[in-house]
Amino acid sequence: MSESPILLSVVDGLARITLNRPARMNAFDQALALAWAEVTAEATSRDDVKAILLDAAGPSFCAGGDVLAMAQGMGDFTIQELAHTINAGILALVESPIPVVAAAHGTTAGGGLGILLASDYVIVGENSKIGSLYANVGLTPDLSVTASLAKAVGERRALQLVLSDRLLSAQQALDWGLVAEVVAPDEVKVRAEEVAQSWLAGAAGAYGQAKRLIRSQPTRTFAEQLSEEARTIDAALHTPEAQARVQAFADRSARKAK
Repeated sequence: MSESPILLSVVDGLARITLNRPARMNAFDQALALAWAEVTAEATSRDDVKAILLDAAGPSFCAGGDVLAMAQGMGDFTIQELAHTINAGILALVESPIPVVAAAHGTTAGGGLGILLASDYVIVGENSKIGSLYANVGLTPDLSVTASLAKAVGERRALQLVLSDRLLSAQQALDWGLVAEVVAPDEVKVRAEEVAQSWLAGAAGAYGQAKRLIRSQPTRTFAEQLSEEARTIDAALHTPEAQARVQAFADRSARKAK
């Protein structure tokens, strides 16, 4: 029996999703697309998951769609159907009130850029490269790249990336705001786990709702967003976690005032 193209483990509130086609730079074929949709749906629907870490096996994070598989036919699905399947997983991550950190080591290209953009906090290595490269094989951006890239880096920079075969260095990606941190190549996964664990050690629910407010803001007017912020902070204040943390803060302040 062949190894699964994607792995999921859940330990103490942390769901780790690992792309597992290292021989193909974790590029999406039919099997990975279907597994991706299934695993992301499970991770984002479980009550015991408070943070998600997205990483990959092998030397690269994700090369997007498997061009070789495209040339040979994508099994029982059209490219459009497979894109919809992968998009379901992207939507699950983006719309979930669970913060997602990505350990994007090595190269990220094509649709892999969309997978990277579906995470909320990205760690890359000093030798990492990030680009579009769709036009190199005569294809157009998919997997949320045109929906998310300009929001992340601005329209002009997004155009520079999709209208060239440019691969950003790790430092350039950091300067553009595409990634959050650059670390040594062998520290990418370690640092990503530290970020995830910091969410779990803190007010995990509040982090998740903060992520939801930012991600969902385009669906509301400015006035509606203010109203949603007010509703959310009121709901948060009445959770046991917030009650305990607010009281602890008040107690510390009282001791310092003496």
